[in-house]
Amino acid sequence: MSHFLDFEKPIAALEGKIKELRHLTDETDINIAEEIGKLQTRIEKELTQTYSQLGPWEKVQVARHPERPKLSQIIAQLTDEFMPLAGDRNFAEDYAIIGGLAKFRGQDVVIMGTDKGANTEERIKRNFGMARPEGYRKAIRLMQLADKFNLPVLTFVDTAGAYPGRGAEERGQAEAIARSIQTCLNLSVPMVTAITGEGGSGGAIALATANRVVMYEHAVYSVISPEGCASILWRSSDYAQKAAEALRLTAKDMLKLGVIDAIVQEPLGGAHRDVTAAIASLGDNVQRQLDDMASLSPDALKADRRAKYIAIGDRGL
Repeated sequence: MSHFLDFEKPIAALEGKIKELRHLTDETDINIAEEIGKLQTRIEKELTQTYSQLGPWEKVQVARHPERPKLSQIIAQLTDEFMPLAGDRNFAEDYAIIGGLAKFRGQDVVIMGTDKGANTEERIKRNFGMARPEGYRKAIRLMQLADKFNLPVLTFVDTAGAYPGRGAEERGQAEAIARSIQTCLNLSVPMVTAITGEGGSGGAIALATANRVVMYEHAVYSVISPEGCASILWRSSDYAQKAAEALRLTAKDMLKLGVIDAIVQEPLGGAHRDVTAAIASLGDNVQRQLDDMASLSPDALKADRRAKYIAIGDRGL
């Protein structure tokens, strides 16, 4: 891992010492495996202590970590025969949302979601995971395709929110998001959503109004970013940490409020430390949600979905 968060500095220092020792091993015949083992034990203890005490603001930072699992990695590891489908048939292709047909553990599905990109070039191409109206209209097209051919829908969300640019607003951003939510609610097939990083506002809900929603342990899900909330309430983003604590945006908060149905445990130190293991765990959780809905009829799936979101208002929000 090359990127460390501020609260991970003690861990970064220990890992730096391990690199120095391994470099020394390469240059000499000295066996220092025992010392490296001691340092690795200390790192595990530091990670356990640090990540067991994360507050909402630290969770936000982990959720935004640039090395967290990306949708492209999730598709590559969890599916076979992925066939991407592009364009909204109205205006353009939106690279912030990846979608298409695939086999998930032998079952045909429609899979889609936001992807922030893995490097600078990709992040620019994918607009940092912030979709424009054409992205949501593509999602609508894919969900309607799933409904027509009786295919479960799997969506994966990691976005700060829908793109707020002038062009997006001129092309009907709010209408596209609303129609996407409506399409989710009207599906006659099972729909499972995973919040893998940031679940930001309507940009996330447009792809996440599912029968079942699972969420990574250190992901966040909120109506607004802490910085945006702080700018509105305190007229300064300097109060972002205070806003994060008030927003109740952690996975535990979401489970308690009934917004999500399950928390996906992450490897020690966060999903970014072991992407392969994190994605495998996510796949198992998604499979459990699909299995849970296997016996539901189309009408029952619609009723189940609507009941879920009506009930949220009774959870003390």
